[in-house]
Amino acid sequence: MERERGGSSPENPASSGSKREGDMSGMDRMKKGWIYFTTSLEEGFQTFKASLIGQVKKMSAKDEKEASEADLQTAKMQVEAADAAEETKKRLDM
Repeated sequence: MERERGGSSPENPASSGSKREGDMSGMDRMKKGWIYFTTSLEEGFQTFKASLIGQVKKMSAKDEKEASEADLQTAKMQVEAADAAEETKKRLDM
């Protein structure tokens, strides 16, 4: 009978008057979504920057060794960008 009246119940937590720990307000969800979005944009920018730097270094390389070093540096920068974004997203989920 309590459910029929729309009172406090597990199916209707909003009417209980208190927030559960897992609930987030709309503003909090929007902030978190915005941080995820900007983090992804930053990761994309850093990946693009690493690729661009790698291409420039490969074109200006004098020998095969310098070209392979440029490839390794590009890969390292891309991994660092992905790791930084992943760490930021993990901190948000805590």
